[in-house]
Amino acid sequence: MSTVAATPARSHPWLTEARAMLALSWPMVLTNVAQTAMTATDVVMMGHLGPQALAAGALGSNLYTAFLIFGIGVMSAVSPMIAIELGRNRHAVRDLRRTVRQGFWAAATMAGPMWLVLWQAEAILNAMGQDPALSKAAASYVHTLQWGLLPFFFYLCLRGFVAALQRPRWAFIVVLFAVAFNAFANWCLMFGHLGFPALGLPGSGLATALSSALMFAGLALVVSLDRRFRRYHLLGRFWVPDWPRYRTYWRIGFPIGLTVAFEVVIFNGAAFMMGLFGESPLAAHAIAIQIASLTFMVPLGIGQAGTVRVGRAFGAGDSEGVRRAGATALFLALSFMASTALLMALAPQWLVAPFLDVSKTGAAEVAGLAMTFLFYAAVFQLADGAQVVGASILRGLGDTRLPMIFAGLGYWGIGLPLSAALGFLTPLAGRGIWIGLVIGLAVVSVMMLGRWWSRERLGLVAPTRAAAF
Repeated sequence: MSTVAATPARSHPWLTEARAMLALSWPMVLTNVAQTAMTATDVVMMGHLGPQALAAGALGSNLYTAFLIFGIGVMSAVSPMIAIELGRNRHAVRDLRRTVRQGFWAAATMAGPMWLVLWQAEAILNAMGQDPALSKAAASYVHTLQWGLLPFFFYLCLRGFVAALQRPRWAFIVVLFAVAFNAFANWCLMFGHLGFPALGLPGSGLATALSSALMFAGLALVVSLDRRFRRYHLLGRFWVPDWPRYRTYWRIGFPIGLTVAFEVVIFNGAAFMMGLFGESPLAAHAIAIQIASLTFMVPLGIGQAGTVRVGRAFGAGDSEGVRRAGATALFLALSFMASTALLMALAPQWLVAPFLDVSKTGAAEVAGLAMTFLFYAAVFQLADGAQVVGASILRGLGDTRLPMIFAGLGYWGIGLPLSAALGFLTPLAGRGIWIGLVIGLAVVSVMMLGRWWSRERLGLVAPTRAAAF
């Protein structure tokens, strides 16, 4: 009887894949949500400094994020490279270590130039036509926040490693501690509690930078001590160059970085354009985007799990496994985004309330605008989920160049110009900017899914070592 009962579970590969995808994705989802909760904590506390501080923080955060997100994309190359190698040879050690070490090198390569540019934040924002007072306050925030870039990139490299080994829970545990530390550090450094100086916005940036350092230190400790990771000796002699793998890493990681950057920069551009309409629209936009970013973390995590599952099947030459993994990731992500769309459309006031102190001057106006913008965020939920999972599962095939082109065309060729046109050439104003975002995301999602389905029709076979790496 027990044998008969167990057979159906083993005979349904789709059910098996769904279980594996959920087991891998939920720690990734929670890690993404926790990481975004750090930013949300900053935004909530900035709101309690007042609408002006919130608007300045939004400007600084968007400028910083334009650089951060490119780095996040580049560091994402760790996961598919390792997953494909493990699909080909599940006992691989040296190739995994080479990839992680050159991920560290890529992080160090990026951080220096980013620091130099971000130090000019005030001049950059003034050149964009932003209010000089807001630009100065935003720059004070960026000047402390920017030092968290390098440790955060290092953390992402190690996170990609543990995810590809299908053991992502440690990354979540580390981030959970960092979220608590970030909230405490913000409370101390922004408002001057427990004897600390009241630094305001710079205090928030410093708290986040320190939290990033904590995240890297925590995960580095895990991979050094845990018996399942320490055999790879990831941190030993990491300064030794490996130029062939370094070049390969950039060949895969650079298109991913641009793909992600194209998407995020359209949202950053929307924030900068919103700033030209005034302080209240910018603050409302910051709240609506923060809520949409939180929901986005779920399909992002599912997509990251999809990258690993597709990459492993791809490396093993299992075409049917590739199809199952991709379809499962898409189904899970779109199901979740449909539910968040309903919540944003039907109960926006519940989502906006935690971000504002209603006793502050101008808070009611900001809340009303934020609820209006949330309606448009609800409209693009499905498209947003489809495009991020589509790009992620293509990444598991090592397919990164065409998705980069799709993102450039959809976001910069269509979405951003349309947002500007509708925002400044029609009476729609801020609503026009959001409509442009909706259309840009929809176009990219169609192209990403079209690419995935075309790969299915052509057949999916594992690449040779030379072709992949």
